[in-house]
Amino acid sequence: MSTDARGWTMSFNPGRDARFRLVCFPHAGGSAGSFFPLVRAAPPGLEVVGVQYPGRQWRRTEPAVTDIHALARGAADALLAERDLPTAVLGHSMGALVAFETVRLWQQERPGAVGHLFASGSRAPSRPREEDRRARWTDERIIAELRALGGTGDRLISDREALQQALPALRDDYRALAAYRPSPGARVKVPLTVLVGREDPKAGPEHAAHWRPHTDAAFEFRVLPGGHFFLDENAAELLDLVQFSLVMPPHP
Repeated sequence: MSTDARGWTMSFNPGRDARFRLVCFPHAGGSAGSFFPLVRAAPPGLEVVGVQYPGRQWRRTEPAVTDIHALARGAADALLAERDLPTAVLGHSMGALVAFETVRLWQQERPGAVGHLFASGSRAPSRPREEDRRARWTDERIIAELRALGGTGDRLISDREALQQALPALRDDYRALAAYRPSPGARVKVPLTVLVGREDPKAGPEHAAHWRPHTDAAFEFRVLPGGHFFLDENAAELLDLVQFSLVMPPHP
């Protein structure tokens, strides 16, 4: 594993034989390590890079950033220094919005750097959100919601020390989500695939089509089995989609 100089990104499987790259943006309260299931399932030649927001894991002593656009700016600056490889971007939940804004920045500063955007488990940028009230919830109520979401939430709750470290980051991310407003008509110019969990109570299949106006290129959505953290149990299928998108980009 290797990190960039400022700690914004970690390459989990760096190597000179990499032919493609997948850059992953984590959910609210999450970290780069949230994508270990994808790393374990990654085929040869696919480098997986996780984005690390300030205020968690090796960046826990840094002040939190409670602005989606500022998170995108930091990630974009760090990733612009990466060596050229055909690249897809994946963002899950809050990470889908940070990824969306990061790709928009790249389009201005390094056209062609990204070949495909995967937005997972998230309502579209233009849709209303409820995180303004979640930032004021008690710890007990936040823990109850994590338990209801299952998957990663269950694993976090079972580790009390990790949970206590994650709660402040989660509140900060809720504030970032509550304050987020996309630019009018904000869209990307790359193909966009929206991934949703069939049983996701936060951003289920009924929300997927709302992403359509946010790309000028090809659009599709896939419904996968599972709840909000459906990526963990569908890693192999997701990676097949990523590889296919980079080898055979879809036509508009």
